[in-house]
Amino acid sequence: MNKELQGKIYYTISEVAEMVGVEAYVLRFWEKEFPHLRPGKNRAGNRAYKAKDIQNAMQIKTLLYDQGYTIDGARTILKKEGRQAGADQMSDKTKELIRNIRRELEDLLKLLP
Repeated sequence: MNKELQGKIYYTISEVAEMVGVEAYVLRFWEKEFPHLRPGKNRAGNRAYKAKDIQNAMQIKTLLYDQGYTIDGARTILKKEGRQAGADQMSDKTKELIRNIRRELEDLLKLLP
């Protein structure tokens, strides 16, 4: 991760715009177009970007500017990646559930004469 991200939890839109290399209005537009880019808001109602939001913005910029995807194409790529990450996470949850069931069955078997 970028050295600029060390030590802070939240970043302003102007800080993120500078890091990503786009104008703030571009980030605001991307927030409307990409569900993956949804920074929270602070008490004053200002955007509060986290490191994950900055990574998402950089990925969107790469897809649009460097790889030449349209907004729809970039959205599709991000959606597929999100589904894949969800599937990987789901399989980990499933594995843990199976381990727990196995432990419980082994405990029940110990109770039998």
